[in-house]
Amino acid sequence: MTLHLTNSMGGTKQPFTPHDPREVRIYVCGPTVYNYAHIGNARPAVVFDVLVRVLERHFGRVIYARNLTDVDDKINAAARDAGVAISAITGRFTAAYHADMAALGVRPPTIEPKVTDHIPQIIDLIKRLIVAGHGYEAEGHVLYPISPKRGCRPR
Repeated sequence: MTLHLTNSMGGTKQPFTPHDPREVRIYVCGPTVYNYAHIGNARPAVVFDVLVRVLERHFGRVIYARNLTDVDDKINAAARDAGVAISAITGRFTAAYHADMAALGVRPPTIEPKVTDHIPQIIDLIKRLIVAGHGYEAEGHVLYPISPKRGCRPR
């Protein structure tokens, strides 16, 4: 049986063919760990856990990466308000997130990179996206178009 997924670029269902049929790779955005998980954090974890299980049944080996955002304005504010180090906030809420997801039956990802471990690579990627015309700077932020048909020019 062929696995079909919706291509978000066009909204059509297409057969899924991995680049390497011996090893499917999936990367998804994980939580920003500044507070306890809520339904908006749990939903993607559950959905992607189901997807990974389906991919494993079809293809065998799946490398599933889900990042942890452990640096953010909300994290900085929570640490400042509590008078503690940022790592105290992120460590506490990462552990709580893991416990909550386990209680829902969500398996941990294969790889769980932390944003703080990859800041230079993130900055480099953002610079390359801007140079390639996929993003632009405005008011101290880097922005990306929400429509794949629009250019990257601010309105």
